[in-house]
Amino acid sequence: MERNLQDVTFVIVDLETTGGAPFGGSEITEFGAVKVRGGEVIGEFSTFVRIDGAIPQFIVEMTGITDEMIADAPGIETVFPQFIEWVGSHEESVLIAHNAPFDISFLKAAALKLEFEWPKYLVLDTVKLGRIAIDRDEVPNYKLGTLAAFFETEVRPTHRALDDGQTTVEIFHRIIERLGSQVTTLKELHKIKQGK
Repeated sequence: MERNLQDVTFVIVDLETTGGAPFGGSEITEFGAVKVRGGEVIGEFSTFVRIDGAIPQFIVEMTGITDEMIADAPGIETVFPQFIEWVGSHEESVLIAHNAPFDISFLKAAALKLEFEWPKYLVLDTVKLGRIAIDRDEVPNYKLGTLAAFFETEVRPTHRALDDGQTTVEIFHRIIERLGSQVTTLKELHKIKQGK
């Protein structure tokens, strides 16, 4: 926990799903993740996930992901273990997501379904960190698109997993820049996260 932020491997993850109920029938349709260390991208993970049912029409309209696009993709029983192996152990990697409870709940639901022990990752949420680093009078809200526009990120969110993950990487780095010298270690970042 005392590690300098420059030495920590952060894995920024974004999922596309069929709805908002991870333990109530909604399924993951796409994984997108970016691995960064020292401000540099060192790897990416991106795949569709085949599901049993059909993608609801409103989700198709929002994400552009269709049943045909995921028909030949691997199932969650294949993708999830591959993803966890790619992320690495909880000693190695810290997970980051925008509105993290959503994505992490889907990952934990997949772990439960597959009887896979969930690694005890430290999880950081760029919504919470954004609220600490950016005053309320600077932005109308802390949605991904709002923060992307505020920071003028190169990649903009599209409701596709890898694009949104890449956007979150840029936002995370800009938040760290804003926090400046008050946050140089993982312990300090975790502490400031707990504070608000």
